[in-house]
Amino acid sequence: MEDIIFGKNSVLEALISGEREINKILISKNIHNDVKLNKIKELAQANGIVFQFVAKEKFQPYAEYNHQGIIARISPVKYYDLDEFLEAAHENASLVILDGVEDSHNLGAIIRTCVCAGVDAVIIPSRRNVQVNSIVEKTSAGAVNHIKIIKVNSLVNAVQKLKNNNWWIIAADASANDNYFDVNYNDMNFAVIMGAEHAGVSRSLLKLSDFVVKIPMMNDFNSLNVSTALSAIIFETVRQKIRKTAKVK
Repeated sequence: MEDIIFGKNSVLEALISGEREINKILISKNIHNDVKLNKIKELAQANGIVFQFVAKEKFQPYAEYNHQGIIARISPVKYYDLDEFLEAAHENASLVILDGVEDSHNLGAIIRTCVCAGVDAVIIPSRRNVQVNSIVEKTSAGAVNHIKIIKVNSLVNAVQKLKNNNWWIIAADASANDNYFDVNYNDMNFAVIMGAEHAGVSRSLLKLSDFVVKIPMMNDFNSLNVSTALSAIIFETVRQKIRKTAKVK
């Protein structure tokens, strides 16, 4: 069973205290005109937390709990603040930004890859993207505990803030003209944006990107899954870094 908080009072207190990272709140469609429910919705909206009204069948896995028609799914990790990260960032730092990745297994695999490649942090949006849950934690083989996960309300605002702080933005897009290995990733702070497998990186983020790159395919078969594609790109950055270090020596 994933980590949850259940019941009106418990969920409300968690929202008021702000001490728990809440991924999503499930609310039964059968609850109407409830004072505590209205307060929960108000606080969730104010804090950018997704809440969803669902049929009673969705609560079947939680039948053993006195959930009162309200369950909050909790993150097993602490999310970090982008401003604090930027203040402490070192030279030649790297980020991965995920735009609409909805599969927990993909997110877990991406986080594991990022840790292995020495990426400093992963940015995810608070909406329309899977959050860090128990499946992500398991798939990452515990890597979620070895990297900063930053959650933001707006990816557009986050990318603009990165650019204002002299970060270079590289977006992956299957229709790009340039290949991912044509970019020189050395001597700059950079962020790689990966999009959902079907929708790709949103147009607004592509417009903000300094480079838009693709992974060349040898035939017309469907493109790589997002975690595999990220591995190819991010380990090219590692290859370039190792090669530069070897030349200096």
